[in-house]
Amino acid sequence: MDRSAQTLYTLEQLSAGRSGLHRLHPGVKIIAALFFMVTVISFDRYSLGRIVPFLFYPCILIAWGDIPPALLLRRTALALPFCLFAGISNLIFERGTAVSLGNFAVSYGLLSLLTLLLRTLLCVAAVLILMAVTPLPRLAVQMRRFRCPALLVTLLEISYRYIAVLTAESFSMYTAYILRSGGAKGIELKHMGSFIGHLFLRSAGRAERVYAAMKCRGYDLDSVPKEAQGLNMADIGFLVLVCAFCILFRLADISAILGSWIIPS
Repeated sequence: MDRSAQTLYTLEQLSAGRSGLHRLHPGVKIIAALFFMVTVISFDRYSLGRIVPFLFYPCILIAWGDIPPALLLRRTALALPFCLFAGISNLIFERGTAVSLGNFAVSYGLLSLLTLLLRTLLCVAAVLILMAVTPLPRLAVQMRRFRCPALLVTLLEISYRYIAVLTAESFSMYTAYILRSGGAKGIELKHMGSFIGHLFLRSAGRAERVYAAMKCRGYDLDSVPKEAQGLNMADIGFLVLVCAFCILFRLADISAILGSWIIPS
């Protein structure tokens, strides 16, 4: 549990970096990530080849922002099982052959499943990269400047901070349970309900104290700093390039074009 609590904020630690990507305007990075995700989602469920070129976005930003690829891949992989269970039924109901690769026939169900997984991988990676190169307070401030609902932004901030409180309280309760259980290797099923109930009460009380401390230090749900970071040519150039490449890959079948060059008819 202690190791899990430490890894929760690894991306936030990365957001304190000094690369050129970190120094870009947070609003520009939010718009670029949203434009990228909307473009990826706009493809139909059989457009696996059309979506593959969009790997350029995470690959370039990972290298530019000095983000550990293994860390990002592990975090992204957490979302894949949910999509796998959601799309595995396609293998059963869509058995028609979409393409043949030698003696291996790729069904429409398999093609749609792979498209769903790749689409999820790209969208989750875009969000994680955004968090890895932009501190959460700056993201929250920029979301308020974009006139996002104050309640939504506050829930995002409090939930992100509350995870550490919940983990710390559960670790403390688990340690106390083990010390009093006479050598038990884990929480017994008959005690699980009581454990979860007490965990909720303890963490809720702790969260109230944390929120009171935040209010004493001047936290305001609707406050937006008046001083805003100005845009420069690097910010505008980054946004234009990302949008231009997304539009290009959306309108043109880059995979088919490259395939015709490599394997001429």
